[in-house]
Amino acid sequence: MKLNKNFFIDNLKTLFYALIIAILIRSILLQPFYIPSSSMEPNLLIGDRLFVTKYSYGYSKHSFPFSPPIFNGRIFSSNPERGDVVVFKTPVDNRTDYIKRLIGLPGDSIQFIDGHLYLNNNEILKTKTSLKEKIYCGGKKNVEVNTFEEKLPNGKIYTTVYRTDFTFKNSDKFIIPKNHYFFLGDNRDCSKDSRYLTSVGYVHKDNLVGKAQFIFFSSDYRIASIIKFWKWDETIRFKRFFKRIK
Repeated sequence: MKLNKNFFIDNLKTLFYALIIAILIRSILLQPFYIPSSSMEPNLLIGDRLFVTKYSYGYSKHSFPFSPPIFNGRIFSSNPERGDVVVFKTPVDNRTDYIKRLIGLPGDSIQFIDGHLYLNNNEILKTKTSLKEKIYCGGKKNVEVNTFEEKLPNGKIYTTVYRTDFTFKNSDKFIIPKNHYFFLGDNRDCSKDSRYLTSVGYVHKDNLVGKAQFIFFSSDYRIASIIKFWKWDETIRFKRFFKRIK
């Protein structure tokens, strides 16, 4: 059987167009992300796969694969809201993706005093909801934490946890520069975030990638590989499918 060379050309064209469409969707509309760490527990778990909307804050070079220097600044820009869960490129290398909660806006001051979070010299209200729950912290399992419901000045409410054996007590006052943001992990004592200026620090608005919206799949590889379908009842977290991120 003789194949027409047009057959191969047509299929190459189809693959090329499909690739272009996939890149456009990923760059302009939605991008999937995988949660590899416990820094946002209990709201985001290791193994969660979520969608981030790229259009929420406009577009910068970091909206596109490999961050090509095709333009400076942001276009169609809109400001994130305090309390948003945001994916951003770390300022240290402008390459690594982090996901944290936005706490401080440009011009704000942030400080920890005796383990309490202060925003612009006002303590952030937090209400204890449970005692001595167990979560992950890095590679450690069953770390005891107290769980709190935290409320920001704009009314945003979310869950945070603090370790019972030790916690981040005191800090200098962080003054957030113009066009920068301050992020914290919800797992407060197990998060590398804006408190650590040499590794994350203040995040420039151009480094924002998008807003985390919902989880579309979740599995715990630590129990068993996803290919072991006979253990799906243990590894796949069906209740987290299509869960909206608050």
